[in-house]
This record gives sequence, C-alpha cells and structure tokens, in this order.
Amino acid sequence: MSIFNEIHLRNLHGDILGGVTAAVIALPMALAFGVASGAGAEVGLYGAIMVGLFAALFGGSPTLISEPTGPMTVVFTAVITKLIADNPENGLAMAFTVVVLAGMFQILFGLMRLGKYVTLMPYSVVSGFMSGIGIILIILQLGPILGQPTPAGGVIGVIQNIPELISGTRLPEILLGGMTLVILFFMPSGMKKYMPPQLLVLILGTVLSVMLLSTDEVRRIGEIPAGLPQFSMPVFSIDQWQLMMVDAIVLGMLGSIDALLTSVIADSLTRTQHNSDKELIGQGIGNMMSGLFGGLPGAGATMGTVVNIQTGGRTALSGLVRVAILVIIVMWASSLTAFIPLAVLSGIALKVGFDIIDWGFLKRAHRISTKGTLIVYGVILLTVFVDLIAAVGIGLFIANVMTVTKLSELQENDVEVINNTSCGESSLTSYEKDLLESSGGKVMMLLLKGSMMFGVSRAISRKNSEITECQTLIIDISAVPHMGVTSALALEESIKDMLQAGKNIFIVHSEGQPIKRLLKLGVLDTVPSRYLLNNRTKALELAVYDEQES
Repeated sequence: MSIFNEIHLRNLHGDILGGVTAAVIALPMALAFGVASGAGAEVGLYGAIMVGLFAALFGGSPTLISEPTGPMTVVFTAVITKLIADNPENGLAMAFTVVVLAGMFQILFGLMRLGKYVTLMPYSVVSGFMSGIGIILIILQLGPILGQPTPAGGVIGVIQNIPELISGTRLPEILLGGMTLVILFFMPSGMKKYMPPQLLVLILGTVLSVMLLSTDEVRRIGEIPAGLPQFSMPVFSIDQWQLMMVDAIVLGMLGSIDALLTSVIADSLTRTQHNSDKELIGQGIGNMMSGLFGGLPGAGATMGTVVNIQTGGRTALSGLVRVAILVIIVMWASSLTAFIPLAVLSGIALKVGFDIIDWGFLKRAHRISTKGTLIVYGVILLTVFVDLIAAVGIGLFIANVMTVTKLSELQENDVEVINNTSCGESSLTSYEKDLLESSGGKVMMLLLKGSMMFGVSRAISRKNSEITECQTLIIDISAVPHMGVTSALALEESIKDMLQAGKNIFIVHSEGQPIKRLLKLGVLDTVPSRYLLNNRTKALELAVYDEQES
C-alpha cells in the first residue's frame, strides 16, 4: 500500500476545478476562524495550508478537504485562553505545542489501527458536544459583530458584559454583520452554484466598507504578513504538562472524529471507501506541521469536501490545487486582506456556529428516553458553561454506565438456573430433562448464552443464591462465544463456593475463547480435568449417576 494518497492526472480538469472552488470557500473561513481564535487571521490561513497539504498527501480519503473547522477552533481557543492565563509569556507558543501533540496522538491512533473505533461514541454525547461548541462560537461573536472586542473570560465574560456590548454598539459594523448574516442565511440555492456565499459577503462587505465608510468607522483585519510561516520549536512547561497532554488528547480525538465522519460523507457521494487508519495518520501529520508553523488545528471540512466533489474533484490532487492557491494568496496577495472588516468575518463565524448546532436531533431529543435527553442537554450546558473536556468525560461516563446497565438487564435472561422443577421450560432435550428430573433436585445447571461482558457478572452473582441447595452443579458455557474477565471471575466465585462446600462441579464448553480464558486465569485449576466436558448430555449422565451412587 502506498504511503501517499490517491493522486493521478486522469481527472485533471475535475480536480483543478474542485481545488479552485474549495480554495474560494477556504479563504473566508480560514480568515474567520483565525480571527475567532484570537491568534490572528494569518494563523487560520497557515492552518488551512499546512493541514490541507499533508492530509491531502498522506491521508486515506482522496476527496477530503482538510482545514480549520468550527469545533477545532473553539477547542483551540479554549486551550489558548487557559494557557495564556497560566503563562502569559509562553502561553500562545504552548498552545501551538498542544496542536503538535494532538497531531502525534492522531498518528498514534492510525498506527494502532483505531480508525474504526474512533467514531464509536454515543450520539447523544456527540450531538450535545457539537451543539455546545456551536453555541460557544455564536456567543463569542456577539462582541465583534456589535463592533467591539470580545470581552475576556470566554462565554461567561461575554454574557456578563452583554449590557456594555449593546450600549457600545457601532452602527456601521452591526450593519455589515447583519448584511453578512442575511446573505448567508437567505442566499438562493441557485446562486450558490455560481458564487459561494462566504466569498460573496467577504467581497461585498469589504467593497462597501471601503467605498462608504472611513477607516475609523470600521475595524479591519489589517495587513497579513506576506510569505510562508516560520518554523517554531515546541514550548513545554513542567507546570502545565498534564493540562497540555489532556488538551492534546481531546483535540486529537475531536479532529479524528470530525475527519472520519466527513470521510463517510465523501464516501457516500463518490461511492468509494476511505482508509480510516491512513486518514488519521495524514490528519496527524497535517496538525503536527500546522502546530510547528503556528497554524490552527484542522480536520475534514464538510462544506469544502462536498463542494470539491460536486465540482468534479475525485483525487487528492484537488486538495493540492487548493493549497497552491492559498499559498499564492499568502505570498503575493496578503495585502488585499487588510481592508476586510472584522464584522463580516464575525458574521461568517456566527453562521458556522449556527450550522454546527445539531438542530435536526435537538428537535427530536424529547422523543427519546428522559435519561438520553438529559445527557444531550447536560453535555450542552457543561460544554458551554463549564469545560469542554469535562463535558465529554462526564457525558461519556454517564452514557456508558446507562448502556452497561441496560445491557446487563437484557442479558440477565441469558443466565439461567435449571433444576428438576424448571427444566420443562428450558431448552434441554427430552432425555436431558428426564435425567435432571431423576436427580431429585440434587443436580442443577447454570446455563449461559451469548457474550458474557462485565455487566453480566451481577446476574451470575445473583444466581449463586439459587444453587446452594444442590450437590452437583453443571455450568454450561458451550453457547458463549466470548467471555469477559469480570464474568469469568464471577464464575470463579460460584465454582469456589461449590468446591469449598464439598460439592461437585462440571464445566460444559466448546473449544472457544471462554474455556481458554478460564484456563488462563486459573479459574479451573481446582476442577478435575475429567469434569471438563464438551458434551452437555454426557455431563448430565455423569452428574446424575454419581449422585445416585452416592
């Protein structure tokens, strides 16, 4: 398998057109995200170039367009805020080091072949987290769209300063921001085929502000430094290394989920199949290089990917064309961005925040279980008002506990105690039922079916009280394809209780994973080998005849 993404010249026209169109959309988005992060508009462009270049070269999804995204920008903004607050001198450099570490984690995920597992998260948690990020992005744009800097203190700081923001509203900027939102929300679909709305508002807002407004009336980006970004060494802090590592893991996980979900969308549009692990490695290299050159972290961008495919892009060449155009802009046309109003970029970022919110699911959230609904809205509130990392951690913990509890309840039916009075309702054969009835209650069977995960251990422990009266216990695990360690140890308790009471144990098994696990754990060390059988009828015959002879 080639280390490079799929690149060839058989679709040259389509790839060039797709790359050009994706670049047109990437420019305003990169500038908006750069400004929204607080690190500067150029940081967004650097991220769009670095992540886009290396993900296109080394990724596993040929049509995926990778660049800074709303979720990644919001998380990175929170990282910058925390690190600068703790270390004003090196905080920004440390934040870019977190991006490097996040990329390294993504590469590790890919090398460990975790691509197919990365997106296996409860949808209620993902939806709540993404919706919370969208709300954060909207709130953080309230200041800029009203003509003022974003107050310190993140979401809470903005909410606390809303009266001051409203009282200090600058009419020219709110008109520009309002015009931006109107165009982005209400531009006819037919027009979008010829002009991306983000580029239209960028051009229109800039031209109108230059023609009708003076420099003092509108805050602008200012001239972006020409030339490619400079390499900077990672900066670590012993005091903050734990915080940096946790932030890097979260950023890497979010970028992986974002990229792989977008890859699935690309697959559905192109009828192809991406390589998840290779894509994670490409994304990781892209984010690592972006952090080393002072760029925003990025991931697969849905909008850019869909437009790329719709306009003809089919190989990674389209992503390279997009990067080439952005490099030209940074090298020779960066001065043209100096007149772009910040209110227009804030309007673009606000619309992105609105689109990130999972409106489709939130409208139906009340129809699911009460607990599931509480998880969704709980994660949203934690994301917006407490902490992004805490929101994901607490949401995953609660969702997984609920899932395990539900599975345990469902699997209790797979743990069955059968004696001479209950065998008539069991799945035993007629001969096996006759054998069990003839024992007079001295022989019982613990019948297990299905996969025995750790949640089943509680059900096994509960059944122990039902088998105390028998003299011989047959444990049948022949219908168990997989047994977890916790369930195996729960069985060990049943075996120990019987043997310590001087009673007999028979184990019926198939030559599969469960018996191998029990043997490796030493659970069966005290069980005579002649009592380990692969035939249930034979075990019943031996157990019943032994009891009759005794």
